[in-house]
Amino acid sequence: MNSSSSRRVLWTVVLVLLVALGIGAYLVLSKKPPAPEPAKPAPVAEVPPAEKEETIGKSVQGRAIDAYTYGTGPTHLLFVGGIHGGYEWNSAALAYRFMDYLKEDPAHVPAQFTVTVIPSANPDGLYKVIGKEGQFSLADAPTKDDETGRGRLNAHNVDLNRNFDCKWQATSTWRNTPVGAGTSAFSEPETAAIRDYVSKFKPAAAVFWHSQSNAVYASECKNGVLPETLDIMNAYSKASKYPAVKSFTAYPVSGDAEGWLASIGIPAITVELESHTAVSWDRNLAGIQALFDYFSK
Repeated sequence: MNSSSSRRVLWTVVLVLLVALGIGAYLVLSKKPPAPEPAKPAPVAEVPPAEKEETIGKSVQGRAIDAYTYGTGPTHLLFVGGIHGGYEWNSAALAYRFMDYLKEDPAHVPAQFTVTVIPSANPDGLYKVIGKEGQFSLADAPTKDDETGRGRLNAHNVDLNRNFDCKWQATSTWRNTPVGAGTSAFSEPETAAIRDYVSKFKPAAAVFWHSQSNAVYASECKNGVLPETLDIMNAYSKASKYPAVKSFTAYPVSGDAEGWLASIGIPAITVELESHTAVSWDRNLAGIQALFDYFSK
C-alpha cells in the first residue's frame, strides 16, 4: 500500500471515529433525565373534634344518658346536671347553656383541660316535667317554682342522689321525708352509668348542679372532706357569690353522688342554684372559670 492509500485509510478511520463520537454525544445530550418522583404531601395533623358525644347508659325507660366532651387536655373536669330530673330542670338547663358556650369557641376550653358535661342524669324525671327529649328551650320549662317534687325521682321511684355507695341505706330522706334509695347502691341504671364513667376516666374534680339552696357545698363520706374539695368549693363560691358551706346539715343524707366521689378520692362540690327556675349563667360561668384558674396553677 502506497502512502496515499495509507493516508486515505487513516482519514477514513478518523472520520468513522468522529462520527461515532458525535452520535454518542448526541444520544447522551438528547436523553432526558428521569423525572423526579413527586413529593409526598406532608401529613395533615388530625384535628380533634370540638365536641365528642357518647351515650354512657340508658334510663329505666330507655332514654339515653349522654356525655359531651370538649378539649383533650390532661386535666379532666366533670359537670353533671339534672340528677333530680324535672324537679330541678334548671340544673339541666344550666348544663345545656354551658355546652352552648363550649361549642361557640374551642378556645373556651383551655388547652390543659378536658371538660365533660352530663346534662341530664335523670332523663325520665326531666321528661315527666318538660315533655321533650334531649336539649330543651326555656320556653318549654315551668314558669314558677314547683315544690311538689314532681319529676324528682326516676321511673322506679328512686331518688338517684340517694343511690350511690356512700353510707347507702334502702330508705333515705329528703326534707325529712322518707324516699326510696333503691335495692342496693347503684341498683339504678342512671347511677350505674355515672359510676362506670367516673371509674373509667377518673376526673380530677366534679361539679353537680342542683337547686334551690343558693350555696356551694363540699362533699364528704366516711373519711370526711378532702382538702382539695374545700379549695374548689371556696374558689367557685368566691367567683360566683354563692355562699360556701362545708357540710350539709339540714337533714340526714345518705347515698349521695358527691359523697361517693369523696369516698374514692375525687373532690366534688354541689352547686345549688337559688330557685327552681333560675339558670344564673353569669354567676356559674364565673365559678367555672375559677376552677380553670385553680387547676391551671
